[in-house]
Amino acid sequence: MSNSLLFDFTVDMDAKTAYITREFDADLSLVWDAFTKKEILDQWWAPKPWSSKTKVMNFEVGGRRFYAMVSPEGQEHWSLQQYTSISPKTNFKFLNAFSDKDENPVLPGSDWNLNFEEQNAITTVSISIYNESRERMEKMIEMGFKEGFTMTLDYLSELLTTLSKR
Repeated sequence: MSNSLLFDFTVDMDAKTAYITREFDADLSLVWDAFTKKEILDQWWAPKPWSSKTKVMNFEVGGRRFYAMVSPEGQEHWSLQQYTSISPKTNFKFLNAFSDKDENPVLPGSDWNLNFEEQNAITTVSISIYNESRERMEKMIEMGFKEGFTMTLDYLSELLTTLSKR
C-alpha cells in the first residue's frame, strides 16, 4: 500500500456537512463490494475493538441495512440505513439514523452520499454526510466520529489489501 494515498476529512459546521475523500489501492469492484455487501461490511464498519453485526441488509433502492456496532463487552449500538439512490459502481445514497434494537429510528438522521471512481488502479471514495440539525452534527463530532471513522477507513484499507491478494 502506498503512503501517498489521499485522505481528507473536512467538517463544515455552517453547512452541517462532513466531507470525506479517501483513496484505496484496490480496484473499483472490490471497493464497491466492501461498501455494499454485508459479509464484507461487517469485517470493517466499526472502529476496533468494536465490531459490526448486520441483522438485515437488502441493498436496493428502498431497501435497508439494520446493524449494530458491538463493544468488546457486548454492548450494542443500533443504526438503520435506508437506501434512497443507487447507481451501480459509481454512487449510492442513504439516510442514516441511530435506532433502538427494534429498528425504531431516532431522528433526525443524516444523509450520506458516496461516490466511487477508479483511476490507475486507485479507487477514490468521496463521501458527504449532511445532518438535518446542527445539534446532531455537533453530537457526531463530540462522539468522536472523525477519529472513529478515520480508524474504520484504515481498517477497510488493510482489509482491501488482504482481499486483493486472494
